[in-house]
Amino acid sequence: MAINDTNSPARLSGPARVSCMNAIDSIALVLMIVGGVNWWLVGLFDIDLVASIFEQMTTASRVVYAVVGMTALYGIVLAIRQAAPADPALR
Repeated sequence: MAINDTNSPARLSGPARVSCMNAIDSIALVLMIVGGVNWWLVGLFDIDLVASIFEQMTTASRVVYAVVGMTALYGIVLAIRQAAPADPALR
């Protein structure tokens, strides 16, 4: 076994957790951050970045709001998945 082998017993001892984010998870995370920054701007400075870019309540801005909202719901799935035990035998 190589020293840096990720399957070595020394690396797996204890509560080892492997974070496995796929492309959808990464995109959702970025969109949730964008949505959070937009709400931060609204709260502090009364600047709605989405409305500034796509105009107030046009089809494009409604699509952006809907997609960001869906990713926030998907964020609940991510949080539950991250909170679940990494070992399938422990589930």
